[in-house]
Amino acid sequence: MSESTKPEQAPPASDSNGNISDLYDRFVESSREAFELSKEKTSEAWEKSMEVARKKLDETGEFSAEQGEAFKRYLRRDLEQTSEDIQYLGKEAKEILHPARLGAGALSTLAKFLHSAGGALNSLSQKAENALVYHSGEITAAGTLTCSSCGHKIQLKKTAVVPTCPECQGTSFRKGY
Repeated sequence: MSESTKPEQAPPASDSNGNISDLYDRFVESSREAFELSKEKTSEAWEKSMEVARKKLDETGEFSAEQGEAFKRYLRRDLEQTSEDIQYLGKEAKEILHPARLGAGALSTLAKFLHSAGGALNSLSQKAENALVYHSGEITAAGTLTCSSCGHKIQLKKTAVVPTCPECQGTSFRKGY
């Protein structure tokens, strides 16, 4: 039976403070600190770090050598599970983030964006066009008024009241500058 398939031996249900999970957390933290201080970043370095943490907590009387060995098995198990999860997520990400898929997704997103932007720009354009429509009797600044009915142009050199069209008597104009 391999180390990872051996049945787990549980440490005693509580430590001197009454909470075995807190003791396990201290062991994990101590292992992590020892690992960070080591120059190697391998699984062997983790093993050494766990042993350093086990000895440290054993020497301080926080737990027995047996509990430390059980904690090492638990931490090994947790690290193996994390490694498997990362490998799985890596494969999934590789599939999801495949360049061909990204290209199609980006193109689809761009098409949706442009369609929405096109609608917004069309609406904005219509509002701008409507803002350029003036009617007889309104006041406007200097510019060129083009009759919407016949196309006759009226040049205003200063602010004035919009007249009726002298050609067709139209009352709607488009303003230009």
